[in-house]
Amino acid sequence: MRPRPCPARRHRSPLLVALLAGAAPVLGAGGSWAQEAGEAIALDTITVAGAPQFRETATGPVQGYRATRSATATKTDTPLRDVPQTVNVVPREVIVDRAETRLADALFNVSNVQPGGTIQGRSDTFIIRGFRTQTYAIDGVFMNQANTFYPVQRDLADVERIEVLKGPASVLYGRGDPGGVINIVTRQPSLVPTADASIQGGSFGFRRVQGSASGAVPGVEGLAARLSFGTQVDPTFRDLAGRDNSRFFIAPAFSWNPSPDTRVSFIGEFTRQDTVYDEGLVARNGRVPLDNIARYYGEPFSRYNANANFGTLKVEHDVNEHLMLRQVINAQGGSFDALAARAAGVSANGLTVSRRTTATTSTYAAVDSQTELVAKFDWLGLRHTALLGVEYVNGYRRAITTQGPLASVSFLNPVPGLALPGALSLQSDLKQKTELTGLYAQDQIDLGYGLQLLLGVRYDTGSQFYFSRTPTSRTIPPDQELSGVSPRVGLIYRVAEPLALYASYTTSFKPQTANVFGAANPPPETGEQVEVGTRFEFSPDLSLTASVFDITRNNVAANDPVNTGFSIITGQQRSKGVEADLAGTILPGWKVIGGVGYTDARVTRDRFIPVGNRLDGAPQFSGSVWTTYQFDEGFWRGLGFGAGVTHVGARFGDITNTYKVGAYTRVDAAVFYDLNEHARFSLNLKNLTNARYIEAPFNQFNNIPGAPFSVLATLTARL
Repeated sequence: MRPRPCPARRHRSPLLVALLAGAAPVLGAGGSWAQEAGEAIALDTITVAGAPQFRETATGPVQGYRATRSATATKTDTPLRDVPQTVNVVPREVIVDRAETRLADALFNVSNVQPGGTIQGRSDTFIIRGFRTQTYAIDGVFMNQANTFYPVQRDLADVERIEVLKGPASVLYGRGDPGGVINIVTRQPSLVPTADASIQGGSFGFRRVQGSASGAVPGVEGLAARLSFGTQVDPTFRDLAGRDNSRFFIAPAFSWNPSPDTRVSFIGEFTRQDTVYDEGLVARNGRVPLDNIARYYGEPFSRYNANANFGTLKVEHDVNEHLMLRQVINAQGGSFDALAARAAGVSANGLTVSRRTTATTSTYAAVDSQTELVAKFDWLGLRHTALLGVEYVNGYRRAITTQGPLASVSFLNPVPGLALPGALSLQSDLKQKTELTGLYAQDQIDLGYGLQLLLGVRYDTGSQFYFSRTPTSRTIPPDQELSGVSPRVGLIYRVAEPLALYASYTTSFKPQTANVFGAANPPPETGEQVEVGTRFEFSPDLSLTASVFDITRNNVAANDPVNTGFSIITGQQRSKGVEADLAGTILPGWKVIGGVGYTDARVTRDRFIPVGNRLDGAPQFSGSVWTTYQFDEGFWRGLGFGAGVTHVGARFGDITNTYKVGAYTRVDAAVFYDLNEHARFSLNLKNLTNARYIEAPFNQFNNIPGAPFSVLATLTARL
């Protein structure tokens, strides 16, 4: 939100007074805030010589809708115009103005990024430049190093910005998908007392409370703390047999500067999710009927309960003005258990859906250590910013799945109400352990004459144990030996101050989790991208990024047609396209963010899947734009409006292209009013035209419909 000059007299609302009184112990503001609720608050006289100029950092807040710096692509605080690869940033102000409560909704503001499905309401997955990714990084550390997905849906209460690095990025992040990396940057503690809290209520019984408070910790110089939380209940528009979904999230954070040269920070996150196991709609005859988007094929006993927790400690020390040492240690763990009625087939006449009962319990744990050195120096007349690092990752998971029969239901009119089934039989007992050590180096070289060169390389080595025991397969396989080299090169040419051109070559590396028959060490999946792009600054507050890309994904696993239950390494996939993103301030009070993209993602080599088939969930055309205008002066001062349009083209629901979901266009709007600098009321209207569509196809029995027209009201108080 744009800062506005403070009026001569300020009136504090009762809501704000209650918030500040409650936050006083956390903020450590001393005895001046320790007042009873009904007492007047005496403030010290403060002389303001002038507001300090805002200075953006790679991990701090963004002023407006346009970020200018990032560390996601280089692990150094680098201007975005000096990064030879597309990086799109969604600042917190966009999340607040749009009243987003889902990570998927926030990422609609980025070109060529689509929701990839929630894995039956359990997690967040995405399609980036045509390729699916089921995990993401938080403050530069990947979650779930030995799992295929994070077991909870992401809360946004402590999110400062969401960054998407497009294309392969294994040179810095190790294992990863070729489409790109989503990196969530969390809100940092502040020595200056700050606080905000929001109450939300909306259609279909949605209700949420969230808040964040930060300030200095008394008694320890340079120590600041932040506590963020979010809790919500969401029955949704789906007919979930009278049940709803809930989530609780809390994130304590600390930062400490024991000396001018040393910085210590810690962030912990604890999430508990209790939801209905919901697979969405079922496809038949090549399409997904949308006559009733609330249709539910589950049972009252279908549930999903999960918890995910982690802590990240980072220590940085400046040896001198040219050399900085950094140590990051992350520990994470969690579990989930699910009991579900799952669709298994559609009858030949299309009238009934066969089902089965499935129960899964899963646990995981992982540690990640990153030791890095950042050096800035001149050599051979050139300026260098060098990064050297070693990363050690050790992750483990175990998942036991049992199953049994369950009665079929009508395709058009499924009626829930069955009792909890009896004993189930073993389907699989999966054990996986991954241990990797990565050595990486990077050099950002200023060549002069407007040219900058980025060089990087990473070598990963380690082992993986992957065994899925079934009733017919009990032979324990040997450990897989893992290794891979991930090079990267990029060149930037600053044609003029507002214009930069760039080109890059990047790669990815990902261990196989497929159970390949007769192969103790199947080759890892790899990706390569060639990208050419440009960044243009229309003004200091408005910029455009555009790029052309070509990504090839090799060693793709497919089901083994001879040995049932096994896979073979057979495939190659390719995605090529073009995209453009605009973000910033057009005129005072008028902000915009949005992007448009074209992606042609297909199978290019495979023994069983027809060459030319389109990749599942990847539209050819997609785009979105969101814009707001707020009056800064006059009678309407504080009043703002927002409007947005999202378009997603038709997509195939599976890689065999047996069914397709249609294109859709969604229109959103908002009106908000800042009562003063401490309080805001907003009303967000989503899907104004009540369009019916599939938001995320996953497979024939798992297609998540988009929400119909809905309203969300938010009351926010802030210090």
